[in-house]
Amino acid sequence: MPVLEHYLNVLEASRRLKIHPETVKRLCRQGDLPATKIHNTWLIDKNILDNFAGTYNPHRGARKRLIK
Repeated sequence: MPVLEHYLNVLEASRRLKIHPETVKRLCRQGDLPATKIHNTWLIDKNILDNFAGTYNPHRGARKRLIK
């Protein structure tokens, strides 16, 4: 059984979480989503992602307002 079978890349994780891939990268960089970076690729354990998905609440940031 291949070792990488238990891991997802950023694109696959973003599809599971239904968020933008750049958001997944930011979560990995900040340490909010535990992941391993090998060369230029983030690898996220499927079990960890499933646990994270149960607690993650994707919400949009505050909208910018135009000053008139």
